[in-house]
Amino acid sequence: MKVDLIVSNATVYTVDDAFSVAESFAVKDGRFVAVGSVKEIESKYTSDQVLDLKGKIIYPGFNDAHCHFYGYGMDLMQYADLGGLSTPESIYRKLQERKAQLGEGWILGRGWDQNLWPEKSFPNNEQLNKLFPETPVYLVRIDGHAAWCNAKALELAGIDAKTRVEGGDVLLKNGQPTGILIDNAMQLVFNQIPTPSDELKTKALLEAEKNCFSVGLTSVTDCGLPKETILLIDALQKKGELQMQMNVMMDPSKENMDYFLTKGPYRTDRLQVSSIKLYADGALGSRGAYLLNDYSDQPGTRGLLMNPESYFDDICQKAYNANFQVAVHCIGDGANRFILNIYGKYLKDKNDRRWRIEHAQVVHPDDIALFGKYSVIPSIQATHATSDMLWADERLGNDRIKTAYAYQQLLAQNGWIPNGTDFPIEDISPLKTFYASVCRKNLEGVPAGGFQMENALTREQTLRSITIWAAKSGFEENEKGSIEPGKLADFVVLDTDLMTCQESDILKSKVLETVLRGKVVFKAN
Repeated sequence: MKVDLIVSNATVYTVDDAFSVAESFAVKDGRFVAVGSVKEIESKYTSDQVLDLKGKIIYPGFNDAHCHFYGYGMDLMQYADLGGLSTPESIYRKLQERKAQLGEGWILGRGWDQNLWPEKSFPNNEQLNKLFPETPVYLVRIDGHAAWCNAKALELAGIDAKTRVEGGDVLLKNGQPTGILIDNAMQLVFNQIPTPSDELKTKALLEAEKNCFSVGLTSVTDCGLPKETILLIDALQKKGELQMQMNVMMDPSKENMDYFLTKGPYRTDRLQVSSIKLYADGALGSRGAYLLNDYSDQPGTRGLLMNPESYFDDICQKAYNANFQVAVHCIGDGANRFILNIYGKYLKDKNDRRWRIEHAQVVHPDDIALFGKYSVIPSIQATHATSDMLWADERLGNDRIKTAYAYQQLLAQNGWIPNGTDFPIEDISPLKTFYASVCRKNLEGVPAGGFQMENALTREQTLRSITIWAAKSGFEENEKGSIEPGKLADFVVLDTDLMTCQESDILKSKVLETVLRGKVVFKAN
């Protein structure tokens, strides 16, 4: 039988049920038709394109189960990168450079983290006001749940000392806004930023795709988009301009609900819209995560829920009736318990709805079993654990930290767990997800023994979490996520065997090729 492609002499981690390893496979019409030994494949198939990989390693195409693909692209287009800057002064210098480049218009930035600064407290906007008295400045914290704004931006949004926002906060000092906005309060300023053109959005999507292909990603779940962006993605895919396979969660706007929910789950060759993304609380780093008890480093503060119970109840009921998946951002143990109990009203017991809790970072020991009871899927991002671990115990204390980032305990509830990066909050590379999951160390190799290693994932579990389990979290396990006959021929070629290499070699490994539906979409130089 003649096929389009034969791959030979590789170590092929199929990630099938048995986690079997093969040497060769054949591809026709964008799908795997056979997998086996070199002898088995060459005896049955011929092709004008035979790729001898000379022992290189193949995995299923990586799948990011939780990211912000469109947002990442827009950040590349519009936002100054403030990640890793260790002082406010270094940020001010970067913003001045940005101003010199842009001339007029808003100054936008993302990635600042006060936990990296000598003084680990939130900044104020005094210096921003001096440097940019007439130019609005909007700077998003690394977790996306706080913004640092100058007075001009606050003025345009109508924010003053009397402003109150449900599910958010305008921080004050000496009775005046400091420029720090928490969670829902951020939207007041964000709404003043000029809407980008479709041309800029398209450029952003294509740039995000190019970067994702370069790290081995062939599928992504984009967590929370408006109707107009979803329809733009659909149009670009149908025209063949955007190739990335996307599971897009819609944000819970009335426009989205009216358009998508009434029609039922929407699926095309490369896009599905069958989930609603909600936010229960904020982030641990900005103390917006909702805890059952006070923050250990700020008594009297427990974070906040971003909407009342009736809001979540209403959307869950509508989603249940329309056969839509629900995915809720929950960081704190209070938020996780709150949403698990709401889910329980509708799910009642074991089911295959695959309702998700995104992050599931801090879970009370009494609540972990509820994930199994209601078949709720904890959608994790292992790099959050290694980003937060140096200060998370200060926020949570010695007892609560023990069931924070508790991936083995969460995995045990349903027997599978999807893993993502949450980029652009973290780096887009799934290899860094792999390292954080297995080693529980940051990029500097700290701590030497790993962070709470009882909850580290094994290498097999981790590979499953970024391939087949990620696909399963979007009901796509029969189409992708493993190298098996009939599935889409998505695979990635690496120079390193992640299953057997030294820990130190995981981060050194290189993506050599990314193949989507049998066609090369990235090839290293």
